[in-house]
Amino acid sequence: MSIYFDNSATTKPLPEVARLVYESLTGEESFGNPGSLHRLGVLAERDLNESAEKISKLLSCKKEELFFTSCGSESVNTSIMGYVHQNPRAGKKIISTRTEHKASLESLSRLEKEGYEICYLPVLPDGKPDLDALEKELDENTALLTFTHVNNESGSILPLSDIVAIRNKKNRNTKIHLDCVQSLGKLPIALSRMGVDMASFSGHKIHALKGFGLLYIKSGIRVQPLIIGGGQQKGMRSGTQSPYLASAFALALEKATENIEENLKKMTSLRDEFASGLSGIGASILSPEDALPYVLNVSFPSFQSETMLHCLEEKEIYVSTVSACSSKTKAVSYVLSEMGIRREIAQNAVRFSFSRFNTREEMQTAITAIHEIYEKYKV
Repeated sequence: MSIYFDNSATTKPLPEVARLVYESLTGEESFGNPGSLHRLGVLAERDLNESAEKISKLLSCKKEELFFTSCGSESVNTSIMGYVHQNPRAGKKIISTRTEHKASLESLSRLEKEGYEICYLPVLPDGKPDLDALEKELDENTALLTFTHVNNESGSILPLSDIVAIRNKKNRNTKIHLDCVQSLGKLPIALSRMGVDMASFSGHKIHALKGFGLLYIKSGIRVQPLIIGGGQQKGMRSGTQSPYLASAFALALEKATENIEENLKKMTSLRDEFASGLSGIGASILSPEDALPYVLNVSFPSFQSETMLHCLEEKEIYVSTVSACSSKTKAVSYVLSEMGIRREIAQNAVRFSFSRFNTREEMQTAITAIHEIYEKYKV
């Protein structure tokens, strides 16, 4: 039986999601285009509206503030570039960090070439942005703050309430975009009470399907569309929508939020036990103490990241080295580097990312396997 500890990269779809999708794909009346005027189109549009209504309640926002996209990266791109392009008078400065997901960093890089000032805040050893620097840099020319809610490599949790307070103090017109791809389904999210203006989400990180993303834009905020065409979703995101992908996301989100606090406590206990089980081989825990317990970044002495990854793979235990979006470059993690972790430690880093379905038995099996690897190679 294989053990999957790479849930920050993607998750296995829930059985309920798989059944829902199968029934949708094979049903006689569930394949219509939601833009069609006949009955099949009406049924498809009904399914979309029901999914949007369910999602809005689970995220504490208005249905009209939600837009379906193809992935988290599209949502991030649309938020960052779409907002500043639509609102040129808001300012030419954007504040972020260099530990963001590549979807954010590449958007910021493009905007910098267009003449925008991109201010990258220093990151502290715990992976959080330097709030003193934020208070210093945020001014009347700052259009946007864009941050990741939970970092996908370190598990560091953004001090969002502090950031919102600084924004409110320095410039209430500055908007906040929050990348919630890794926090959705793991931390409580109530968009109407968080003080953010835009937020991005992904389906395949919560046991739904690849090919579906979600974008939240607070009422009254204007964003330039990234994809244009037939004018679907009030012109915000053109393209034929997929009712079954939306239904799958809504169902997976419902399941993820049912026992979110209990799951958080359980995963904290399991993460701590797992980390403790690695202490005998001198492993260094690189994730901060208050990180999301679903992510644990560990550096193994005498083993480079990829070597440990493949040793574990031989035992059917699946982990990762850096973000799956950057793993083919074979570079040391830029996230760990920004946190001040030395290269010789970062190059031995392995990310274990858990789901609520992982068990104590699986973690004990992985601990035993790692000790066996060290014994085999006598390191």
